[in-house]
Amino acid sequence: MRIVACLNGDRRPGAHPALPVSVDQLVTDAHAVVAAGATGLHVHPRDARGAESLEPGVVAELMERLRADGPDVPVSLTTALSAEPDPWRRYDLVSRWASPSLPDSVSVNLHEAGSVDLVNLLGDRRVAVEAGVWSVDAARILVATRVEVAAVLVEPTQVAVEDARRNTEAITRVLDRGRVRVPRMLHGVDATAWPMLERALEEGLDLRIGLEDTMRLPEGVEAHDNAALVERAVSLAGAAA
Repeated sequence: MRIVACLNGDRRPGAHPALPVSVDQLVTDAHAVVAAGATGLHVHPRDARGAESLEPGVVAELMERLRADGPDVPVSLTTALSAEPDPWRRYDLVSRWASPSLPDSVSVNLHEAGSVDLVNLLGDRRVAVEAGVWSVDAARILVATRVEVAAVLVEPTQVAVEDARRNTEAITRVLDRGRVRVPRMLHGVDATAWPMLERALEEGLDLRIGLEDTMRLPEGVEAHDNAALVERAVSLAGAAA
């Protein structure tokens, strides 16, 4: 079972006192979450202003530091349109990411414009793709196109827990009928983060937790940092084993 720490997401700087934004903060936080039990990292690169960015220079600086000074675990980066709203410019930026600073994998949200072309580009670059599936329609895109992905991220975005569960079940049915056999990860956001993590444990799926997904522990109190969230997820996984 993978336990991926999602360190910052698209949250604004200052949204949480311990939200890592700068490269130095991300490297430090990476060590802390791995010490707490994370086996991988998911990061939204940030520019000097703290804004999300897919610019090749921003990505290269982050990846070079994580490779040189960070923990020895796989690193996934976002390609979400929140980081670059123009799908054509996003394609161009990602096409200019250079080796040896390529990430181990990236997430691509299949409901976003240009997603299939981006998956194919990344396949040509030998970068593993984790397909972000937020809805039944996104699951159908994956089944219909048969694009090559290394994993599926089932990501219900509904606010209410029961609605998120229903969406997860509907997505799962489409993936199962379409014989999508790659590993799956399930995670929620904010109020659904811990209920979805518990469901992932029940189903033996990979886990994801971090300040991108929630800033609170299961009992509702604010988490001190990403490491505290990971530590709790590891504890829950141990209790469920």
